[in-house]
Amino acid sequence: MYAIIKTGAKQYRVSEGDVLSVEKLAGEKGSEVVFNDVLMVSDKDNVKIGRPFVEGASVTGEIVGQIQGPKLLIFKMKRRKGFRKKTGHRQELTSMKIKKITV
Repeated sequence: MYAIIKTGAKQYRVSEGDVLSVEKLAGEKGSEVVFNDVLMVSDKDNVKIGRPFVEGASVTGEIVGQIQGPKLLIFKMKRRKGFRKKTGHRQELTSMKIKKITV
């Protein structure tokens, strides 16, 4: 059984037991998070597609930890002017373990 959920303006395909990194969510390690924005739920034979969300479906996950993503470098330059600017960014992420999918 798997589901497609929406969180942080992104969509993720999740199954029970999966560990994934999503954009930062409020909460501490060990706390439970419920995702109600379920776009699709699929069992072996049954597929339920929401318009836009599946009624009564939810995905429950547990926060494993608050982490940071890889460093992204941003480099700007204007030719023949001597202008160079280098900055970096690390996105804050939440590591989640999916515990239960309910329909």
